Amino acid sequence: MELLLARPRGFCAGVERAIELVEMALYAYGAPVYVYHQIVHNEHVVASFAQRGVVFVDDLDEIPHGAVTVFSAHGVPDAIRARAGERRLVVTDATCPLISKVHQQAQRYARSGRVVLVVGHAGHDEIVGIVGSIRGEVHVVFGAAQVRGLALDPATPIAYVTQTTLSAEDVRETVDALKAGFSDVVGPGLDDICYATHNRQQAVRRLAGRADVVIVVGARNSSNSHRLAEVGARYGMRAHLVQDDSGIDPAWLRSGDRVGVTAGASTPEVLVRRVIERLTALGAPPAVEVDGPVETVTFRPRIAVPAAAS
Repeated sequence: MELLLARPRGFCAGVERAIELVEMALYAYGAPVYVYHQIVHNEHVVASFAQRGVVFVDDLDEIPHGAVTVFSAHGVPDAIRARAGERRLVVTDATCPLISKVHQQAQRYARSGRVVLVVGHAGHDEIVGIVGSIRGEVHVVFGAAQVRGLALDPATPIAYVTQTTLSAEDVRETVDALKAGFSDVVGPGLDDICYATHNRQQAVRRLAGRADVVIVVGARNSSNSHRLAEVGARYGMRAHLVQDDSGIDPAWLRSGDRVGVTAGASTPEVLVRRVIERLTALGAPPAVEVDGPVETVTFRPRIAVPAAAS
């Protein structure tokens, strides 16, 4: 067996910032700190914070009036921001700056009079936030079939923005269908996909031809982790998504297999190390890291200060 470790993998700058903001809120105010939705899509991260007094909610009415609150990295609709203001919550917004950029793009397109199409998976927290930030007609689409099903005149001026965690191939298929079906289409281009999403998918592509099977460490509700597994399968590898080392099935591994390991952008490195240890116990040699770019992007965290203390 051969064991290959993809680079880059795991936490991106947006996730690191979101987690640091919760840490800062705990340090500054003490427990409880309330978080609207999971701060990032990883059950291990959420459980660790919960043990320290962080309360995760899916309804703002579950948060006491005036309490310290953090919005998740995925962003929230404008209606949630307004509701938080009505309840005088002390809000720290952990929305990834790259997702905030998508909100701003969509808003500009809507103000210019275009129908906005959000390319992504309906119901995902990021999509809900984007759609809820747009004042105007908006539709969520994913794939050519959904584009063809739109009840819009082909001459309608439209604009598209994309969920940050999609694969370039998925975005390209949808955008090509939009351009084929409508005469007036504008959008940010494929190079506007989140740098971390792109880099992690490229790292999986570099495993192609070198690995027979790829194990992606990530949560079941992590969109970018699912996309990594899909990219691995698309490039001919047997791909498996596991939340941690307990999810590894020895039957996945065959004699002489070359095994690649990577992790979604919300996966702590400690979980990757546990997976490596499990594979080593199953007979794998020490892991060899595959060359890849070193990410230097950082986003500055800053927590909210109560109005009376500012």
